[in-house]
Amino acid sequence: MEQSELGDSSSRNDEIVSIGAPARFDTLPEDCISMVIYRTSPRDACVVASVSKTVKSAAESDLVWEKFLPQDYSSLVPPRSVDFSSKKEMYMSLADDSVLIDDGKKSFWLEKGSGKKCYMLSAMDLNILWINRPLYWKWNTDPESKFEKVAELRHVCWFKILGKISCGMLSKGTHYFVYLVFKRTSGGSVGFEDTPMEAQVGFVGKESSKSFVLLEPGRRGYRYSCVSRRPVYSEFRTRRPRAGVRGERETDGHVEEPKERGDGWSEVKLGNFYISDGGCDDDGDEIEFAIMEIRNSEKGQRKSGLIFQGIEIRPMKEGEEMVIAKSSNSDNI
Repeated sequence: MEQSELGDSSSRNDEIVSIGAPARFDTLPEDCISMVIYRTSPRDACVVASVSKTVKSAAESDLVWEKFLPQDYSSLVPPRSVDFSSKKEMYMSLADDSVLIDDGKKSFWLEKGSGKKCYMLSAMDLNILWINRPLYWKWNTDPESKFEKVAELRHVCWFKILGKISCGMLSKGTHYFVYLVFKRTSGGSVGFEDTPMEAQVGFVGKESSKSFVLLEPGRRGYRYSCVSRRPVYSEFRTRRPRAGVRGERETDGHVEEPKERGDGWSEVKLGNFYISDGGCDDDGDEIEFAIMEIRNSEKGQRKSGLIFQGIEIRPMKEGEEMVIAKSSNSDNI
């Protein structure tokens, strides 16, 4: 597999090739080379494979790529996996294409460069307020969705979506971001323009982080000076970033806005969380997330015209920033 498959990692490549200097790395027995590459990453394995034919053979061995697959991969891959000629081919399939699990209510894939687990919870797997009231919501199909059904908002005056995922399903030692994935109906949305929503992410029964998001930014952009936005502005406090934490910044005055994904959908970041190297205290622990109207905002404003595919959970990539959100232990999700 060429270097372009998983991106550039020249610094790690140099580090690997220098092992055993002054002897050439590719003069080692192939099993030894595989054991060295085994301890790196999928990206590094693809890069170092360009050193020589011997190293390429070692880097593409099942010994290496089975380590990069999650331990429970056999229960996550579809039956067609028996057709894969190697563990690397299976890995690449899971990185290039998501598979449906949990009776089609979730999709699963691997982050290509690291092998970290990624998930999307479909709208069918979320707790959406009033979802069973046809006057307010409608289950629909969408050719651009991964799932059998999407949730189309017809009309509500109070908006709230919640979800959970088991800690044991996620990769250890990983910072995760949580995104709401949605788009407008053909007729456009009503009631969301420049209307901030409250987002919460955290472990069940523990402190959750709170942030603010927009699902439909106004044409002139968000302005804190508007009278109707004062409840949001009052939530922000002056805080200092935690010392020694890379890639983090304060959330003073920050409201997340949606971005187009390139697959026909938009996404907005709801928050983040961290699974430690030791995992959770109990693999049965859960991460919960929510997006809802701000409790002290004006009630009764009609909202309609958005379609929700689900909530996506994926690892932070190198270069991404982690926002320090305000912790909230007084409001349960």
